[in-house]
Amino acid sequence: MGAPCVLASRPPASASRRAIILKRVLSLVALACSAAVRVFALVLVSSAVVAAGSAQATVTQKSQAVPGEAVFLVSGHGWGHGVGMSQYGAYGMANEGASYAKILAYFYTGTQLGKTSMSEVRVLLAEGRRALTISSPLPYRATDADGVTTKLPAGPIVLKPKLKLPTATGPVAAVSPVVFTPGKAPLSLDGRLYRGKLEASVQGSFLRAVNTVQMESYLQGVVAGEMPHTWPAEALKAQAVAARSYTLANLVKGKPFDLYPDQRSQVYVGLSGEKPETSAAVRATAGQVVLYGGRVASTLYFSSSGGKTASSADVFGVAVPYLVSKPDPWDRLSPYHRWGPIVVGARTIQSKLDVPARVLDASGVATPSGRLRAVTLETTAGATSVPAALLRTALELRSTWVSIGVLRLDHPPDPAVYGSQLELSGLA
Repeated sequence: MGAPCVLASRPPASASRRAIILKRVLSLVALACSAAVRVFALVLVSSAVVAAGSAQATVTQKSQAVPGEAVFLVSGHGWGHGVGMSQYGAYGMANEGASYAKILAYFYTGTQLGKTSMSEVRVLLAEGRRALTISSPLPYRATDADGVTTKLPAGPIVLKPKLKLPTATGPVAAVSPVVFTPGKAPLSLDGRLYRGKLEASVQGSFLRAVNTVQMESYLQGVVAGEMPHTWPAEALKAQAVAARSYTLANLVKGKPFDLYPDQRSQVYVGLSGEKPETSAAVRATAGQVVLYGGRVASTLYFSSSGGKTASSADVFGVAVPYLVSKPDPWDRLSPYHRWGPIVVGARTIQSKLDVPARVLDASGVATPSGRLRAVTLETTAGATSVPAALLRTALELRSTWVSIGVLRLDHPPDPAVYGSQLELSGLA
C-alpha cells in the first residue's frame, strides 16, 4: 500500500523556475507512488487488491473525490471447472510411471474399476441446418421412415428439408427420418468422416443430423478430441476410461439423441480426427469404467488444475463423495498452471455482465481450493453479486481461480489552484 502523495504550495518563481520545480515535484510524486502503479506515473496514489477485495488509499481532502474509470487486472490458475481428473495431472503422473488405474483412483476418491457394456450411442452432429452434404467414396444406401431403401452411388448428395434423394429416374422424396448406411467405406457429413450410420431428420424447415455409432468407436473419436495423442499411454488410457464412464453416466434424456458433439457432453471429432495412439488406449481399456458404490461414476475431467482440484460442492453446489478437492503437484507442467494478468476495462465488465452502473471495484471470497464462488462488484449504484462461473464465461477466463486487481485514479472534486494543497486518491 502506497503512502499519500501531496502536492504542497510553493512560493512564486519565474516561469522557468516554476517549470523546474514542477518537474521535481512530479518526480518526487512518481517516486513515492512507485510501489503502487507505475502505469499511472504522473500522480497516482495506490493501495492493493486481490481476490478477497481491495483497500482504499486516501489523501486528506475536504471535498470527496470523484471515482475515476477503473481498469481491472485478472490473473489466475488452471483451465477448466477444476472438478475431477486434471488432464495435466494425469500427464504428470504418467510421466512419473503411474498406471492409468492409479491415476483414476487418485482423482476419483474411493472408486474402483469395473466392466460394463453399451452397444451403440446416438451423437448429435448438426441441427438447425438448411442443407446437409452426405457422401462416401463407395456406394451406400438410404432408408426412410416408411422402410423404402434407395441405393446411392459414390459421391456427395446435398440433402434439403424436402429430403429428395437422387435415383436413376430422377429425385424421389423420402419420409423423415432417413438413415444412411455405409457400404464398404465410411460416410462423411460436410466433409468429416464418421464411423457408423448417419440419420437426417426434418425439424420444421430445418435439418438435424445424428451419428449412430458403436460405443467404442465413439470413444476413439472422443479421446482424440480431448487429449493430445502424443501424451504417455497411461494418461491416454486414464482418459479413455474417464470418457467411457462419463458417457454412460451423462446420457441426454428426452431427446432423439444421447450425446452432444462438444463440451455439453464431450468433444467428438469422428473418424477424421482419430489417432492411432488414442484408439489404442480405447482398445486397451475396452469396456472398463469407474465405479462408486457399484454404479458408474460421473467422471468429470478438465484441462489444468493450477495445483489443486476443486470439490463438486464448491463448484456446483452438490457434494459428490468421489469428487473432492485434491492436491495436484503434477500440474506444474501445464502452461496454464499460472496465467495473466489480463487487462479488462470497467466498461467491458459492465457491458458483458449487464451491470446497471459503473464498476469501481471487485472482490470475492475463495473456496478451500482457491476458486471463487461469487464476485462482489462495487458500482456507483451500490454492490452487486455475480456468480464466479458467470464472470468466467462473460470475460472468457480460463478458470474461476483468479485474483482481481484494480487500478483507478480518482478525480479531485475541485479545480487545482496554484499555491493550494492538492491531494489525490486512487486504487491499485
